[in-house]
Amino acid sequence: MSISLQPPVPIVRIFDEAKAREFYLEFLGFSVDWEHRFEEGMPLYMQISRGGCVLHLSEHHGDASPGASMRIEMEGLEELHAEISGRKYKYARPGIEEMPWGTRDMKVTDPFGNRLIFCTD
Repeated sequence: MSISLQPPVPIVRIFDEAKAREFYLEFLGFSVDWEHRFEEGMPLYMQISRGGCVLHLSEHHGDASPGASMRIEMEGLEELHAEISGRKYKYARPGIEEMPWGTRDMKVTDPFGNRLIFCTD
């Protein structure tokens, strides 16, 4: 047998389903893969994705700490920037930065303090 590790799937803490959907689905363009609640009125746990990027969003206390940062390596950073800039999201208008270590980064903070850093070489 050989060992094969797969890319990690970050669990991102959220506190408000409507704000999470507005940010991740409407603004960033992710799609919902599946949703789970133990019963009606219980916290939401869902998987979203866009291309090869998969995230889990959780309302469950203790699943993750708000304020996390994640780097998302990608191609087409300028196109993503143009796409989300055109959506006129009320709470974020990110720019692209040239970093001293040679990457180009676009930082976006979700409504819960989690930072997504889209980056390309």
